[in-house]
Amino acid sequence: MVKNIQNLLNENFSKGKPSKLNFQFEEEMKWSKEKEILGKLLLEQLYDCGAIKTWYRDKPEGWFLRSKLWSPVYISMRAISSKSNGSLLLDLIGRALSKLIINEIPKFDKVLGLATTGIQIVTAITMVSNIPSLYTRKLEANNFENFDSIIKKYGEHSLIEGEFENNDIIVIVDDLVTKLDSALIGKEQLFYEAKKRKKKISCNEIVVIIDREQGANIKAEKEKLNLHSLIKFKSNLSWLKNKFEDIEYQIIKEYFEDPTKFQDPKKIKEVISLVK
Repeated sequence: MVKNIQNLLNENFSKGKPSKLNFQFEEEMKWSKEKEILGKLLLEQLYDCGAIKTWYRDKPEGWFLRSKLWSPVYISMRAISSKSNGSLLLDLIGRALSKLIINEIPKFDKVLGLATTGIQIVTAITMVSNIPSLYTRKLEANNFENFDSIIKKYGEHSLIEGEFENNDIIVIVDDLVTKLDSALIGKEQLFYEAKKRKKKISCNEIVVIIDREQGANIKAEKEKLNLHSLIKFKSNLSWLKNKFEDIEYQIIKEYFEDPTKFQDPKKIKEVISLVK
């Protein structure tokens, strides 16, 4: 059964001309298994289209993340819609996250996409499931230290685009999460805008495609938020093993086990030297 579904999905992606996914899972299939199938397929497609980059294949010097940590892997889905199979990727994302929301969140009214990548994701969710969507305006704030000063510059401009009503339950949606900062800032925007519009809303759920598993879940618990992810990257790195070179997989696996040892300039130089 699982093999047949994977073959059907892969056939959709192998077509030269993207088309809408046309499949249904058997009702008796448990969500956990369906989630695994969708997550594995999407992860592979994201790697193939370049949304997941590695130092070995794409950029020998690696990346310094917003957290200021060096990383041999970089994930960005901003350009998905520009890919040759972009419509198919977004259709799969919309279907997978819609199923996740319906199966894992008991009550919800709308989804809120975090600018900028989250906007195309919630649009995809709305297109396939009719769940209404909102999105945040892009702010220069990267943390709460400069949040208030940035907000003041907006004046009467809306921080949230879209309509919401009293007592709406709103789910935050983004492409990935590392430390949870973007989601927390998005939540602050939402409540600031709700206060300005004199609406009472609730927002305790965050949904992402990929959780890098680098501390976001711990922070979410402290903030009394529920973090849902389609793919736990560290735990399911093996899904990409057949895509990676052996050394590529080994280094990335070691990095996620202990990122701190990869912050030593000597270690970074050693990893860079492995690129042929």
